Amino acid sequence: MLDVNSEIGRPVGRRGVLAMLAAATVYGLFPALPARAGGAAASALAFDGDALVVAGAQVWRHDVSGGASATLPAPRAPVRALACHPARTGRLFAALEGGGLDRSDDGGRTWRAASGGLPQAQVTALAIAAGAPDTVYVAVAGDGLWRSEDAGTGWSFVMDRPWIAEAEREVLSLASVDLATGMGGIWIYAGTGRGLTRVPDCFCRWQDVVAGDAMDALVAGAPPATEAPLPEGEPVAALAPALSAPERLVAALPSGLWASADGGVNWARRSGHVATALAVHPTDPSRIAAATADGLILSHDGGASWAALPTT
Repeated sequence: MLDVNSEIGRPVGRRGVLAMLAAATVYGLFPALPARAGGAAASALAFDGDALVVAGAQVWRHDVSGGASATLPAPRAPVRALACHPARTGRLFAALEGGGLDRSDDGGRTWRAASGGLPQAQVTALAIAAGAPDTVYVAVAGDGLWRSEDAGTGWSFVMDRPWIAEAEREVLSLASVDLATGMGGIWIYAGTGRGLTRVPDCFCRWQDVVAGDAMDALVAGAPPATEAPLPEGEPVAALAPALSAPERLVAALPSGLWASADGGVNWARRSGHVATALAVHPTDPSRIAAATADGLILSHDGGASWAALPTT
């Protein structure tokens, strides 16, 4: 039998044990589907300025405009998720397989640990705050949402996992969206195994994405029905905001790639591709990159058409 106390050299509390068990569940239910990028399997994407950073067991950087590419040193473990912010070009955060978070300040050329204070469990998703590039959010398996306001130096617990369909759900993807809808402005959107939810950055409660003023909807208790929601009950494996157009979101589901032009209220299916990672260019919201089982694809028209991304 596994002695959880011996794994890290100190007693593990109930939350830590639950996180370890949940991490195993996450691996079993939602295995990564690797995309091929420059000869390496890719499971995470992020735009660092005009460059697309692709990561998995290796880190690979591609200049989408100029076509040049380079393989960079990898963090201390394969990468599960990436995040970058246009106000801090060159700074990347990488969630690592098996737990932990690394940070790079030079575009992925060197890495250092940035998970001091986080639970010893899998980070399933991460996002950088839309209006505060030193604020980072991570979802920890079996635990909940954690926040760092000093670029990964220290962390604090801010929110339990979403409660959907009579159970707590693991967060598979995160996005920070600066969209004023009556509750302060910045929202944290979370893709789960049972669909999409969100919480304002006051962390009062998870709630459905609704049209109009979110506070009015809460008071009324019966928000208006969405005309074109995401398919009910499907896992949202990846979620990417357009920081220059905060009303736009892109999501990857088993049924394909979906896009919203109204902050996640209504959605349109843009492609049948099944993707495990997404990224939207920081200044051109029509430029979207996706990692699929067959490789990397790129759209220059908001997902209406897609082409394979050359990697050499």
